[in-house]
Amino acid sequence: MNLLIIFNPNAAHGRAQKLLPAIKTEFASHDLSAEFKLTEYPGHGRKILQDIDLSAYGGVIAAGGDGTVFDVINGIMDAEQKPRSRMGVLPVGTGNAFARELDLLATDWKEAVNIIATGKTKKVDAGYFETGESSHYYLNILGLGFVADVSQSATKLKVFGNPAYILGVLYQLVFLNHFKLTIELDGETIDQENIFVEISNTRYTGTTFLMAPGAKIDDGLLDVTLLQRTSRRRILKVLPTIFTGEHVNLSEVTVKQAKHIKIHTDTPKLLTPDGELLGYSPVEITCLPQVVEIFWR
Repeated sequence: MNLLIIFNPNAAHGRAQKLLPAIKTEFASHDLSAEFKLTEYPGHGRKILQDIDLSAYGGVIAAGGDGTVFDVINGIMDAEQKPRSRMGVLPVGTGNAFARELDLLATDWKEAVNIIATGKTKKVDAGYFETGESSHYYLNILGLGFVADVSQSATKLKVFGNPAYILGVLYQLVFLNHFKLTIELDGETIDQENIFVEISNTRYTGTTFLMAPGAKIDDGLLDVTLLQRTSRRRILKVLPTIFTGEHVNLSEVTVKQAKHIKIHTDTPKLLTPDGELLGYSPVEITCLPQVVEIFWR
């Protein structure tokens, strides 16, 4: 099988670059022909895929963190080729939330290669969102409000690895603010004073946060998590429960499922699709059922 590997050498603060020789050897040991394209900046993977005939490959592999996954899914969906390329994931980044759906951590890259080598696949859903004059796809989660502010802070603190998200939370708590939200969920409308919104296709965000414990990646639905206005002290009690998914049982948290979602806020709010910082509300989001074929266990 001939594979195209979109590889982020800077993932996990350069750890991915150090692993590259061993990764190439591992692909070769499975008799997989792997062509590596190294990315140089955010969004580069998507651009690389726009300039390549994907029909020459049996699959496109996102090797990095969730940002690389975001690039690759958009590159595949942008392509005119039908059927669309199969996609795989090699978790060697700081945040590997999508890989958790395959029970893979950043240390499990050899197992990820083995999954790809088996050739088994599964069709999964993708989120599609439109904001301003741009539109994009995502596989994990789209957030706004406090969660986007935390991602923005965590991006600046990535040198600390996964604890960057915790540090981002503590920093943003100092500047905590709420906003007026109107969200339409398949025709149902909710108006409330809000802290954050997460629109999940998968269970995890930031690798360790079990934001949507009930999410299924192939059910044709997106899971919506809303945290209404509350105090800083209460948020400090709520946040630890996100590691276990128990937050969905709290009175401040609303959980819904929908295929089509529209979000309006009283002021434009930064969006964070798959951990990237891209676009502002208002935003319209749609679940595209089983539109992507992923190498799976």
